[in-house]
Amino acid sequence: MQTFHWQKSTYSGDSSNCVYVAATATGTVHLGESDEPHIILTTTRARLHELIRTLKAPPSTHSA
Repeated sequence: MQTFHWQKSTYSGDSSNCVYVAATATGTVHLGESDEPHIILTTTRARLHELIRTLKAPPSTHSA
């Protein structure tokens, strides 16, 4: 079983509902959430970047 070096998202602040991120040398990104620690989402750096860019965009630019 692979061990990840988890980092708490800076957007989580001091709350108990935190998002954690771990990246591998191959570019795989793992996302976890403190309320459901057994659920881990896996994606790529490029796809995560695209998601964050889309979420930060003004609402009028989001596609349906």
